[in-house]
Amino acid sequence: YGVPRAVGLAEFLQRDTQTMYLKGLILVSSGLNPYTRSFEPGNDLAFILALPTYTAVAWFHKQLPSDLQERNLRDVLDEVEKFALEDYNLALIKGNELPADKKSEIIKKLARYTGLSPKYIEQTNMRIHTRRFEKELLRDEHMIVGHNDARFKGKDADSAGEHFESDPGHSAISGAFSAMINHYFRTELKYKNDMNYELQGKVRPWNRPRYLNTAETLRKVMRKNQSLKVYIANGYYDVRSYFAAEYAVSHLDLNSDFKGRIKISYYEAGHMMYIHKPSHAKFKEEIAEFIQSAIQD
Repeated sequence: YGVPRAVGLAEFLQRDTQTMYLKGLILVSSGLNPYTRSFEPGNDLAFILALPTYTAVAWFHKQLPSDLQERNLRDVLDEVEKFALEDYNLALIKGNELPADKKSEIIKKLARYTGLSPKYIEQTNMRIHTRRFEKELLRDEHMIVGHNDARFKGKDADSAGEHFESDPGHSAISGAFSAMINHYFRTELKYKNDMNYELQGKVRPWNRPRYLNTAETLRKVMRKNQSLKVYIANGYYDVRSYFAAEYAVSHLDLNSDFKGRIKISYYEAGHMMYIHKPSHAKFKEEIAEFIQSAIQD
């Protein structure tokens, strides 16, 4: 989920400090710290940071209680982020020391904020993996939601499994991108070749550190390069979690040395927010403003 790109980013940033100083860096749906997205036993952080995204996806598919559905998405997310960092965070830290009444209260809140049943959340031990969420949210409708872009829905051969067969968000757009690039190669560039165009590239098996924290690399580069500005674009419906990116940035700059040099922007779209027309327009405008700002300073 972007680790090859993270490896490339780390190498690029380290190389940049030895050659020239960048004025600006634009990151789209970045995974600066994979630890924030590693849903493994003992790492409660990933489950905590994924919760607001689950809420956003459930809100989009109208699976939340009516009082939440009637509110503005950003307003709802503010409430859920506070719950995730405080009550939910504390509950998971306590483990089996969490009192039964408090556990019941947390489960009810999680059900309210995710659109999942209290029974299912209890069965997950209050730790909902993204792959399970994508399969469970619309299970009663025999539907799944996407990973790259959870606005998209699809169907599997059966509705009983834990993980979807393929990502409906990816399937919905991959054909168009593949057709476009092949048409461009053959008609405008006059390059004819029957090789397959790899949309994502053949990156497995990955040869990389288990936890490659490129946020730390970025911190070192920003400390050396005092003029470097960073723009980070996140989609609310990208199940990789916008909140994980926010967490990485908040722990990148503990002493507020980079205040004003990092801008995080949010879009009501998925991993590729530019396929959503309103987000595309906003993205273009903000990128242009960011480039001008970086050049002028």
